[in-house]
Amino acid sequence: MRLNTSAQLPRGRSRTLTLLAAVLTLLGGLLLAWPGRAGAAADPLISRGKPATSSSSETSSLGAKNAFDGDGATRWASAEGKDPQWIRVDLGVTATISRVRLSWEAAYAKAYRLEVSQDGASWTPIVDEKAGNGGTDDWTGLSGKGRYLRLYGTARGTSYGYSLYEAEVYGTIDGGPPGGAFTVVAAGDIAAQCTAADSGCAHPKTAALARQIDPKFYLTLGDNQYDDARISDFRAYYDKTWGAFKAKTHPVPGNHETYDPAGALAGYKAYFGNIAYPQGRSYYSYDEGNWHFIALDSNSFDQSAQIDWLKADLAANPKQCIAAYWHHPLYSSGGHGNDPVSKPVWKILYGAKADLVLNGHDHHYERFAPQDPDGKATADGIVEIVGGMGGAEPYPIEQVQPNSQKRISGQYGVLKLEFTDSGYGWTYVGTDGQAKDTSPKYGCH
Repeated sequence: MRLNTSAQLPRGRSRTLTLLAAVLTLLGGLLLAWPGRAGAAADPLISRGKPATSSSSETSSLGAKNAFDGDGATRWASAEGKDPQWIRVDLGVTATISRVRLSWEAAYAKAYRLEVSQDGASWTPIVDEKAGNGGTDDWTGLSGKGRYLRLYGTARGTSYGYSLYEAEVYGTIDGGPPGGAFTVVAAGDIAAQCTAADSGCAHPKTAALARQIDPKFYLTLGDNQYDDARISDFRAYYDKTWGAFKAKTHPVPGNHETYDPAGALAGYKAYFGNIAYPQGRSYYSYDEGNWHFIALDSNSFDQSAQIDWLKADLAANPKQCIAAYWHHPLYSSGGHGNDPVSKPVWKILYGAKADLVLNGHDHHYERFAPQDPDGKATADGIVEIVGGMGGAEPYPIEQVQPNSQKRISGQYGVLKLEFTDSGYGWTYVGTDGQAKDTSPKYGCH
């Protein structure tokens, strides 16, 4: 049903209304106590903070994520004057949806559908509204099932667009993917100063590939924007491609982010904001499933603050599996070669039984066998991947390093990483959509 604000009734009916309210309250309590309704009443909010996308946004500050952030002062707004428009949320796992509550801004939908999908491609309607009047729509008693929920607007109620303060999805989680599995896309050295209008521009192609894979989240491995990573360049280039999924991105800076005339990392921080500084630093950590991810700033590995933080972070980590990523690789067969700035960090990670390290800087793809910080192959070593083929001009392979198992230069692409609660593997996918290399399957230490 839909709940909308009622007009004020005459004062002479107040006593009758008081009695009616008491009866309704009692009846409501009985209904909630009824076995068939108890579960629905208790269904939790499952959409808050989840990744969201939309067909359009009026401005960059009115993006889809605002409708799921739990803040009634922020909102999503579509482009004005255009039908149809849609907004969707990824619940992350399959869920049984029992209720959807929509809080409209003045620009509401007169006609819309609520739809569910398991794959984000095939949609099943669970609500079909043809006479919307704005305010708050509270749809209860639903029985949709899927990973995604979409509001698909077909007729605007005003001459503007569609605008939601909040969209709240309630229901029960049916369980996550088998073995806690999730997919991550990673790449470094991304946005050259070119656009899709230039046929030789690669970062629009890697972004299209990354978006098609539709992972749980994205990692960038530094040198996100060339040449000096100014905020104006971020907005002109990166934002037009990889910026489409900024809300799902966990970035790290590269050396080019330090060249900004406004100050080292100034444009990087201005563009990504709290996404790049969630803990108030240019390095941070987060968890997903049985994995602990550590994002580091290799421009400042010589500063004790980051090293001390890393040690404390690892000491407090309860997860079995550990992945770390930063820009400058300890080992590389490309033009930049090995960078010893990372060796102290490797030693700390190796002592904590870390499993995987991801880097960029050299503009090629390369994977290494498990090795220790001194480059000795060992079964309990760290696997390193160089993934610097996100869009910048490729570098040739120059001096092949020990334990290097595969190298590809000249083919742009992304890393498609598959994680489970006990291991991982990956595929290097070219912009033509074809797998260029597939790794062995590794177990966590």
